[in-house]
Amino acid sequence: MIKVGIVGAAGYTAGELIRILLNRPQAELVFVQSTSNAGNPISDIHTDLLGDTDIRFTAESDLSQVDVVFFCMGHGKSKEFLQKNSLPGNVKIIDLSHDFRLKREGNDFVYGLPELNREIIRKSAKIANPGCFATGIQLAILPLAAAGLIQDELHVNAITGSTGAGQEPSKTSHNSWRNNNISVYKAFEHQHLGEIGQSLKQLQSGFNFDINFIPVRGNHTRGIFASVYTKFDGSLEEAVKLYQDYYASHPFVFVSQTNPDLKQVVNTNKAIVYLEKHGNKLMILSVTDNLLKGASGQAVQNMNLIFGLEETLGLKLKAVAF
Repeated sequence: MIKVGIVGAAGYTAGELIRILLNRPQAELVFVQSTSNAGNPISDIHTDLLGDTDIRFTAESDLSQVDVVFFCMGHGKSKEFLQKNSLPGNVKIIDLSHDFRLKREGNDFVYGLPELNREIIRKSAKIANPGCFATGIQLAILPLAAAGLIQDELHVNAITGSTGAGQEPSKTSHNSWRNNNISVYKAFEHQHLGEIGQSLKQLQSGFNFDINFIPVRGNHTRGIFASVYTKFDGSLEEAVKLYQDYYASHPFVFVSQTNPDLKQVVNTNKAIVYLEKHGNKLMILSVTDNLLKGASGQAVQNMNLIFGLEETLGLKLKAVAF
């Protein structure tokens, strides 16, 4: 039995974690910490869990009682938490924030994209879970980088659902603004570009091309639809085989023969990629759920790996839709 704690348990990613873990007989939720909701049933916030559990939010995190802790706090908060709290040496950490994704001096976290670092993750105790945009975009281009075939700049347009902005309402996440609306933000300078470039250089050491990324706020709730194109000299058949071979051993990524749509992956831990050739350009479509494969589902996938369990355990069924 894996004993689990969640710090920062009131947000969307924590809600997805709780839903997955409550249905895992191999996992026991020891605490779900949220200072602002301490003492209240978790169903007060994650309302679909009414009748499924009697767990209440706690103000404190008893780290001595768990095998693994998930950090579901805002960016900057995980680093702050670790500065203020000492963790027992046996406790594994899976951080869903941006704090430890980029390799810097003193950062001993492993970047937790299984399709890139699966074997390293298995041996690790500290995992930096990838960002949602970063996951979808990397899955579109990792096979090219692994073969050393990125030879020009990458052009990326990706649209995300409103849950990517978190649970706290803001001007651009309120339904009244988001509904029947679309907008671009952080063009060419999104924070996930750093981790994407880092991964591509890991696979293709000479990678030094621009990643022209246009992030788009969509009017849907969840899911990321990313379209990528770049120069590619080979045939479509060669590209498809390259992708099929790369993802053959990765259970959540599927190379589709037909143009995909977002509803195929929403509420699942799946990623679907699809390729087309147009002249000397290869177009890759990648669709993922930003809260599952882009966050909490991938976090549980990483938990499975670091505890030596079947990678797909607890992740094959659809999660609760909202």
